[in-house]
Amino acid sequence: MLLFERFNLGHGFRKYFQIHPAIDDALRDDVYRIRHEVYCEDLGFEPVRPDRLESDEYDAHSEHCLLRTSSEPMKLVGCTRLVLTKPEERSCPLPFERTCAATLDRSIVDPARLPRETIAEVSRLAVRAGYRRRRGESRASPLIHDEDFGTNNQPRFPYIPIGLYLGALALAERQGIETVFMLTEPRLAVHLARLGVDVRQIGGAVEHRGTRIPSMMNVQSIIKNMRFMVKPMWTTIRNEILSAYTKKGAATRHA
Repeated sequence: MLLFERFNLGHGFRKYFQIHPAIDDALRDDVYRIRHEVYCEDLGFEPVRPDRLESDEYDAHSEHCLLRTSSEPMKLVGCTRLVLTKPEERSCPLPFERTCAATLDRSIVDPARLPRETIAEVSRLAVRAGYRRRRGESRASPLIHDEDFGTNNQPRFPYIPIGLYLGALALAERQGIETVFMLTEPRLAVHLARLGVDVRQIGGAVEHRGTRIPSMMNVQSIIKNMRFMVKPMWTTIRNEILSAYTKKGAATRHA
C-alpha cells in the first residue's frame, strides 16, 4: 500500500473499487450471480440453480450493494444485503431471529419487542473466489484475517469486506435503521473493534455454515466512533451510495 493510501483509505478505495446500491434489475441480477457463484458453486452452501441466480424470500424486502473494480473492464467483486423487516407483519422475523431462536439472550435484547421499522440484518456477504483466496487455500470464507491489516512495515487494509460492511451501513443509515444485527464468525467482532466498531454478542453460538454468533450494532454509534483513518473511506462509500439513489430519482422524475 502506498503511503498516501495508508493515510487516506477513501482515495485507496476509489482507486481500486466502486460500490453501488443494486437499484435496478440488472444490478440485482449481478448480486444474485455473485451469490450463486460463491454460495452454490464454490462453497456448496446452497443448491446449484439452473439460472445461476441465488435468491430467497428475504430479497423482496432487502436493500443490496454491489462492489466492482474501478478499472476497465469493470469486474464483479462482491456483494451484501440489508434485510429490512415488514412492519405490517410482526410475525415475519429477520433471518437470524429464526436461526438463533433458541440461543438469543433476550435479557440483552429482544428483537421482537423493538420497533420493527428501526431494525435490520446484514447478511449474504459474498466475495468472489479470486478476491477471497490466499495461496494454498481452496475454500476460504470472506472472513477478515489478522494478516489483512499487514504489519507496521508493510501495511495493508481489507478494502473488500470492510467496504461491503460500510456499504451496508450506508444503506441502513439511509433507511433510518437504528440497530443492525448479524450472524458472524466469532473473530469478526475483534477485527471490527480495531476500526472503532462496537459489536455486541447477544446470544450463544449456533451452527450455521460454521460456528456463528448473533451480534448487534448501533448505526449512529458506529458512525460516531469510527476510527479517524476509516472515516475517509466511509465518506467515499456513503457518497457513492447516496449519489446513485439521487441519480435514479432524477432519472425517474424526467422519464
